[in-house]
Amino acid sequence: MKLREPSSWPVVSHWNRSVGWQRVMLALGLFLTALLLLCALFAPLIAPYGYGQLSGPGGSFPTQAPPSAEHLWGTTVSGYDVFSRVIWGTRTAVVVIVVSVLMSIVAGVLLGLVSGYIGGWLDRVLVVIADAVYAFPSLLVAIVVSIVISGGQSSLWGGIFSAAVSITVVFIPQYFRVIRAETVRLKAEPFVESAMVVGTPVSRIIFKHIYRNATRTLPLIFTLNASEAILTLAGLGFLGFGIEPTAAAEWGFDLNKAMSDVTAGIWWTGIFPGIAIVLTVLGLTLVGESLNDLSDSKIRTRRKASTKETA
Repeated sequence: MKLREPSSWPVVSHWNRSVGWQRVMLALGLFLTALLLLCALFAPLIAPYGYGQLSGPGGSFPTQAPPSAEHLWGTTVSGYDVFSRVIWGTRTAVVVIVVSVLMSIVAGVLLGLVSGYIGGWLDRVLVVIADAVYAFPSLLVAIVVSIVISGGQSSLWGGIFSAAVSITVVFIPQYFRVIRAETVRLKAEPFVESAMVVGTPVSRIIFKHIYRNATRTLPLIFTLNASEAILTLAGLGFLGFGIEPTAAAEWGFDLNKAMSDVTAGIWWTGIFPGIAIVLTVLGLTLVGESLNDLSDSKIRTRRKASTKETA
């Protein structure tokens, strides 16, 4: 099996083609995304306390305490350490992103390949279902699915699974549409028609000849959907359908509990989880948008030309 050259890998190849502000935005997005992953990976080492810890060697934590040496970002109304909750929240966010987006990719790609290649009544039924799901507000669909799965009571893995499935249901139509459109286009290509003529099995045509060519845009969709997954997870937690604080740290839930603190001038319980959400979404969005722009030859050529003129 011939390995791909490092320069042909998605992010590396896009980095080599980027110039000027495009490279700056891509670098910023990669930095914020790497920061998220590092915090999630080393959360036990970075966070001074556990996500559900309410006391230490000196006794119980004070409630709504301002930032100090003992509690860098203060404490919440329940006595949780804000800094620790934010750091542990990165792990919850990464797990939900990976599980939900991977489930969406597997289901969406499989359905898109089958629907686009076989066509007929199956294609019409799947298109109608995808359009019906896509027509509803994504957060509303996620709330309904979360209620059906968890019943409003979320343990650690139960909450992660319900949030991941909720987000998966929302994202499947996006992957389905993209892969189906590419499959329909590739089905008429000469190399696919040649495979049909020589009697190649349908499964081999779909998963070898079409799959490799129809999934080239998946890295772009993955990064954009990852940022949407963070917002959906935060929305579920903010509305009370997320993960219980004793099971895991989740930024949306912390924002919900910090709402009453704002009127009392207690800013630290809400601003740090909010900043974490903003920076995470910003990093993933910058990476996705940069990859999307750099994949468009017209945009890339125009930006290179403008950069040369400036120089």
